[in-house]
Amino acid sequence: MGGCFSGDVRGGMEAVGGGARGATAAAGQCQGQGGPNEAVDHFFQGQALRLYTPLELSFSASKLRNMDALSKSDPMLVVYTKMDGRLEEIGRTEVILNSLEPLWITKAMINYQFEIVQPLVFRIYDVDTKYHNTPLKMLNLAQQDFLGEAFCNLSEIVTKFNHSLTLNLRNGSGHALQGTVTVHAEETASSRMAVDMQFHCLNLDNKDTFSKSDPFLRVSRLSESAVAIPICKTEVIKNNLNPVWRPITLTSQQYSSKDDPLLVECFDFDASGNHELIGALQTTIAQLENLYNSKAGANFYSHKGQKKLKGQLFLDKFQEKVQHTFLDYISSGFELNFMVAVDFTASNGDPRVPQSLHYIDPSGRPNSYQQAILGVSEVLQFYDNDRRFPAWGFGAKIPRGSVSHCFNLNASTNDCEVVGVEGIMSAYSSTLYSVSLAGPTLFGPVISKAAEIASHSVQYGNNKYFVLLIITDGVITDQQETKDSIVRASDLPLSILIVGVGNADFTQMRILDADFGKRLESSTGRVATRDIVQFVPMREVQGGQVTVVQSLLEELPGQFLEYMRTRDIKPRPPQHASAPPAYPPPPQL
Repeated sequence: MGGCFSGDVRGGMEAVGGGARGATAAAGQCQGQGGPNEAVDHFFQGQALRLYTPLELSFSASKLRNMDALSKSDPMLVVYTKMDGRLEEIGRTEVILNSLEPLWITKAMINYQFEIVQPLVFRIYDVDTKYHNTPLKMLNLAQQDFLGEAFCNLSEIVTKFNHSLTLNLRNGSGHALQGTVTVHAEETASSRMAVDMQFHCLNLDNKDTFSKSDPFLRVSRLSESAVAIPICKTEVIKNNLNPVWRPITLTSQQYSSKDDPLLVECFDFDASGNHELIGALQTTIAQLENLYNSKAGANFYSHKGQKKLKGQLFLDKFQEKVQHTFLDYISSGFELNFMVAVDFTASNGDPRVPQSLHYIDPSGRPNSYQQAILGVSEVLQFYDNDRRFPAWGFGAKIPRGSVSHCFNLNASTNDCEVVGVEGIMSAYSSTLYSVSLAGPTLFGPVISKAAEIASHSVQYGNNKYFVLLIITDGVITDQQETKDSIVRASDLPLSILIVGVGNADFTQMRILDADFGKRLESSTGRVATRDIVQFVPMREVQGGQVTVVQSLLEELPGQFLEYMRTRDIKPRPPQHASAPPAYPPPPQL
C-alpha cells in the first residue's frame, strides 16, 4: 500500500488518498477486452481467479495505550490474512501522529469468498519518531512498540448489519489489553468514473494567536449509519486564511455515487495531533459540481452545524473522467519492456571467492544478483511480447578495452538484447569470467542508454513502457549526473528499479527514490515531472513477509498509469470479432 503517511515525513502535512490510487487493486476487477493476451492470462492465473466479491476494509481504533512519555502514541495498523497456518500481510495504514483515537484513511483490499473461511489478524504498532522518515514498506515492525492485536473471520464483519465489527485488543499471549479496533467493510464499485477537483477557501477563522491558521481539508464519506469514513485529505497550507490546495482526484469507489453524502472538514493543523476544527459542511459530489458551475461559495458551519461561519469553500476545478485501470492497458496491447543493468565494480569481491556477491555457487544456490534478476524478470516477462531484453553491465574493464560504464552483457558490439530470462542468466554468468571488476560506480550512462531506447520507441508509437532494473552493491559516485539523467527520463515511458545488495551504506540512494513527495531536481534547476525510481536494499527486506520483488514492483502500475494519464493516452478499443457471414434469405414457400 505504499509509503503513505498521514503522520508523514512532514508531520502529517502531506496529502493522503486524493490521488490516482488502487491501480493494482482495481486491476483485478477487470477482465481483458482486447483479445487473448498471455500477460492477462498469467495475471488471473496468479490470482487463482474464482468467484469473489471485492471488499474495501476501513479501520479505526479507540482508547489505545499511550507508549510515549512526552506525547501520545503514533499508531499504524497492519492487516494480515491467515493462509495455511501462516500470516500473509495484505496492507499497512498510514501513521497517525499523537493519537489514541486514530481514524485511518488508507484502506485494505480483500476478496470475500463465500465458500472458504478467511481469518484476519489486525496488529497495531506505535511507530517510533526516529522511523518517521522510513517508507512504510521498509518499517521493521519488531522495532516498534506493540499496542495489541485482534482476530476475526471476514464473514463475521460482512454479516453485521452495518458491516462494522469492534474487537478488543489482546497481547501476543491472548490476554486482554486496553483499547479496541473497529473494522468496516464495503463492497467496492466497479465503475471507472473519477472526478478531479481543486478547492480554495476564503475568510477562514483564525485559530492561532501569534500567526495565522495552517489549514487542511479532510473529506469523508458518510455511511448509512452516519459514520464518517475518511477518504482523503489535502496537504497543509501554512499561515494562510485564504488557502488554495493542490488538485485531488476522487474515484467512484471512494465517493460511491454522486448523491451520497460527504463531509468536508477544515482543520487548523497542530503538530501535537490535536488539530482544531475551523469549520465543516455536508455536501455531495453533485452539489460540489453545482457549486463549481455557479462559481459560488459554500459556508462552513461550526461543530455539529450550530453556527454559520464566514469562511467559505470554493471549487476552482471540477472535471469528471474515466479512470482506466492497469489491466485495461495491458489487455489492449500495451507492453512492459524489461531491461537490466548489473554492477561489476571491484567492491563486489573476486567472483571465484565464496564471500563475493558475484560468487556462483556450484550447488545452484543463486547469489543476490541472480535472485534479483530471476525474481523481477520472471514477473515482467509475461508483459513483454517478444521477450528480448536489453542487458548491460557497468564498472568493469572489458576484454581488449578500458573500463566501461555501459557494455552489452552478451558481448555483442551492436545488439544489447538477450532472449528470455535464461538469456539474461547465461549472459551474466559468462560476463563474470570475461571482464575484470573495476570501478567506480556510475549510473548515468546506463540510465541514459535506457532513456535513449524509450525515447526512440515513442517516435513509433505509445504502447510500450520500459522498466530498467539496476542491481548494485555500492553508493554511486556520479550522483548529480544520475539525478540529471533521471530528471530527463521522467518525461519518458520509463521506470527505474534499483536493488542494493551487500552491506554498503545506501543512505544516499534513497534520495533517488522520491517516496516522500519531494521530486528530484537537476543541476539546471529542472524538477522531475514524476517519480520514476523505486529503491530497495535487499538486506532490509530479506526474511520479511514482503518479498524484494513485491517491494520493487508495488509502485510500478501507479507509475505506468501516471505516465499514460498525464499524456491522455487511453487504452486501445477492444478488437471486435469479424462480422458473421451474410446468408441469403430463406426461399419463400
